[in-house]
Amino acid sequence: MNTHFQARHLTRRFGDKLALDGIDLELQPDSVTGLIGRNGSGKTTLIRTIVGLLLPSAGDALTFGKPVADLGEAELGRIGAVFQENRLMGWMTVAGQLEFARAYHKHWDQAREATLLDVLELDPTDRVSSLSPGNAQKLALLLAVCPRPDLLLLDEPVSALDPIAREELLAFLLELVREDDTTILISSHVLVDIERVVDRIACLDRGRVVYHDDLDDLLEDYQEWLVTAPAGPLPECLTAGFREDWILERRGTGRQALLLVRPGANGNEAEARRAGFRERHGLHVEARPANLERIFPSLVGRRPGLRTPKQEVRP
Repeated sequence: MNTHFQARHLTRRFGDKLALDGIDLELQPDSVTGLIGRNGSGKTTLIRTIVGLLLPSAGDALTFGKPVADLGEAELGRIGAVFQENRLMGWMTVAGQLEFARAYHKHWDQAREATLLDVLELDPTDRVSSLSPGNAQKLALLLAVCPRPDLLLLDEPVSALDPIAREELLAFLLELVREDDTTILISSHVLVDIERVVDRIACLDRGRVVYHDDLDDLLEDYQEWLVTAPAGPLPECLTAGFREDWILERRGTGRQALLLVRPGANGNEAEARRAGFRERHGLHVEARPANLERIFPSLVGRRPGLRTPKQEVRP
């Protein structure tokens, strides 16, 4: 099996709560997948299932081809993980925590450890219990990446980092992929950061996969249209809603509005729709790319600002 992780009809329940609802998902080698979704969508449950901390209630979850219930030292040694709440040894110093972890990993990269201590500005003499949330997150990252894992799982790794540290982390992740061909699954609500480092997107909503495909393909499906009325206010169609189901969201009033549209991945089709819209309503229409943060609400079925029917999202 070539996949690093495969879910087949994976279901996970916590009592009456359905956290994962029969999902199918694969993580291919050498890929960087952004795992996105609203709070409670199942992201953390999925990540913990991949490493065997949670077991399926139904369906299959296979990591490196082995059921997660049967993961042993050989498989777990190939996985690095950073969770939202990492259990570090507070009584140790940073250096002591790293030395302790180093003893259990035969492929530990001490050169990488030294580089990251410097780049992330971690003091080896600091006691772990005294670290700020951001520095504790940095230490957890070192513990995950210095063994040179084949599969790296990052659950909100930038949530506690300042902008400079986030920038350094993202640059490092890109370098990690180039150096080690590491497969990475990164969950984050900071979608601007996600967009910069991933090549695939997996979006969960209410425990289901509502999108899993290349990021570039997703971005090509959407556009932002800046529409301007030549004189006077926008026409009533821009304030009362649209019949076209490919117009997903509107922002703005007065003479200008910004629309999120899904006019078709084919360039000619998108241009034809834009020209028809412009001519029909007598508006100036400027098309520009939409980013992941703007697209995200449409993936999870939200249509703020417009009363339009839900669209089916490509699985």
